[in-house]
Amino acid sequence: MDGRLMDKATTGAGETVLGAATSPQDARRAFRGGVVRPTCGIARGYAQANMIMLPREYAYDFLLFTQRNPRPCPLLEVLDEGSPYPTTAKGSDIRTDIPLYRIWEDGKAVDTVDDISDVWARHDDLVTFLIGCSFTFEFPLMDAGIPVRHIEAGRNVPMYDTSIACAPAGRFTSTMVVSMRGIQPDRISDAVRISGYYPRVHGSPVQVGHPEQIGIDDLDHPDYGDPPILKEGDVSVFWACGVTPQAAVMASKPDFAITHAPGHMFITDVPDITYMV
Repeated sequence: MDGRLMDKATTGAGETVLGAATSPQDARRAFRGGVVRPTCGIARGYAQANMIMLPREYAYDFLLFTQRNPRPCPLLEVLDEGSPYPTTAKGSDIRTDIPLYRIWEDGKAVDTVDDISDVWARHDDLVTFLIGCSFTFEFPLMDAGIPVRHIEAGRNVPMYDTSIACAPAGRFTSTMVVSMRGIQPDRISDAVRISGYYPRVHGSPVQVGHPEQIGIDDLDHPDYGDPPILKEGDVSVFWACGVTPQAAVMASKPDFAITHAPGHMFITDVPDITYMV
């Protein structure tokens, strides 16, 4: 898979190339057509979302889990039971418009696919939750002159399991997952301020500079995503991450779930400024 982040939706030869200037509609169309790549650096100015689908019997408990844990699970939308059509992206289909999905059974990932239409057809009671994603504030960081290393390198963001306990809710319990970006010391306060304007997409960091304090022993080997890119002097800065529901699936073991693959988000039509405070 070519991870280069480009600024056009298609090349003259018809090859699909996605980047900052790609519209959400074109990005979703590409994913529906089989393009698979992380969504960081795509569709400047539009919010992205993590996704989890659960059978109806688990939906209330998970909704309560999101309410008790708004930093890692800031809820953007809940679809009606059995509906694959988000209101945050007109004309979209949640079964096809994410580049990569994970299928879960009894807390274990059993398959990774780029289309869940067949799986969906066997489950008529799924409730879909869309949860804010920190990719949304990466363009505002870059607009302020703060480099986002994984986008510059054409890679997925590194994500880590932590020792930070989430508040349990019904059947769901978990520790928090975080994403990490290396920031130069003189720009950390700006990164905290800018991301803090976006509480619906995780907001300000949960930890700065001391990964060992949240149970991370090895930055070079993240639990999800790609190894980090750190330049001389960079400080590791950690944000709550919407992969936390996947950690909750592993810990709580519902009999069935579908999620996005880490770093492969649903791109909405909602301008990121909508979630700015």
